[in-house]
Amino acid sequence: MGLSRKYGTAITEGPTPADVAGQAALPYPDGWAAVAFSEELTRGKVLTRPLAGEDVVLYRLGTGALRAVKPYCPHLGAHLGLGKVDGEDLVCPFHLFAFGPDGACVRTGYETAPPRSPLGQYPVCEVNGAVFVWRHHDGRAPDWTVPEWHVVGHRPARSGVWEMAGHAQEVIENSVDLGHFATLHGWRRAETGGPVRYDGAEFRLSMRAHESAPVLGEFTVDVHVEGYGLAALHVDVHTPRVGLRMCTTVLPTAIGPNRMQLRQLNRLTFDEPARLPAPLARAVSRAATRVLDRAVFKASCAFTAADFPVWHHKQYVQPPRLAHGDGPIGPFRRWARRFYPPQPVTAPASAGRTDTHPGPGAGAEVTPAPGAGAEVTPGADGIPSPAPGGSSRREGAPGRVGAPEPGLPERSERPSPH
Repeated sequence: MGLSRKYGTAITEGPTPADVAGQAALPYPDGWAAVAFSEELTRGKVLTRPLAGEDVVLYRLGTGALRAVKPYCPHLGAHLGLGKVDGEDLVCPFHLFAFGPDGACVRTGYETAPPRSPLGQYPVCEVNGAVFVWRHHDGRAPDWTVPEWHVVGHRPARSGVWEMAGHAQEVIENSVDLGHFATLHGWRRAETGGPVRYDGAEFRLSMRAHESAPVLGEFTVDVHVEGYGLAALHVDVHTPRVGLRMCTTVLPTAIGPNRMQLRQLNRLTFDEPARLPAPLARAVSRAATRVLDRAVFKASCAFTAADFPVWHHKQYVQPPRLAHGDGPIGPFRRWARRFYPPQPVTAPASAGRTDTHPGPGAGAEVTPAPGAGAEVTPGADGIPSPAPGGSSRREGAPGRVGAPEPGLPERSERPSPH
């Protein structure tokens, strides 16, 4: 009975996380990836963060400049994440070999001539309160940038970070998945302000959400999204009914096969009431921002967190079986191809079956929506053509914004001075 009791106390059940379920369907994306918030790297600080299956060591010099290097000392392989910054040099913890800002070894721990063994450095940039590291499968130099975004409000930004199973592309792709805003996030209706605009490594779209609340009644939310690679979303949100303006930065980073970290940074303000004198209007705006800042940030994080259980367990399906109301997912995936090595990718097409497809952005197969009376056929871009008399609007019943399910990591929240 002892053995039977021991092996019967716990059984495996429930959805399998994506990083356990099987082989990654997508490779690591090329380009910039956020690995830290600026506030985490004070002068002299050394951090180690995962990126694409490897460690990256970050440190800030005495001058304030940032460096990102490969983790192992070229001398005898000690991990430089255990090292320290001495002025402008990174010092290895093992034999005290020191490396200057350019990565060159400038001294040893025994006052002998330093070897010509430079550190492997990554391109690094600091913008919008975050630290980005550039990684490319063939080692090429950066060929696009994450621009500096505008800032709203007068208060420090608030930030959060999570880690879960999933892939960075799923997070960025969410912005064009119009259907899920109704079914998962509870928008009553969502409509786009025109087609998604793609320009090199960037894309832009706008949409309007129709929502309702007990006190406010029905109201609209205007959303403008800018995407940069598979690394960053900048989302402007304006709710005219209450005068709320919010900028949200969403930063997914692939850290391992089907595993990612997700960072979010929010700033907000309230419009100055036009009917009040300027000094009073400004005071009212600042007071509303100060009082509601934390509550709005928590609501924004809860909105993001509704996707966590889905990302944590989902598999990337290619080609997807699209239906009317999904949004322009097919064109997005074709644009996303540019961020991957040009090679075939094996992707599970459905439960219990694995197919080999030409890549992460191949054409999409389209199937009718459940209950649809007419056959849906793909358009020239691989997404459904609108049915006669159809609407681009996506109807959905009001729903509740969810929180991470038990077992998912809790958010690490911090106010940020940036």
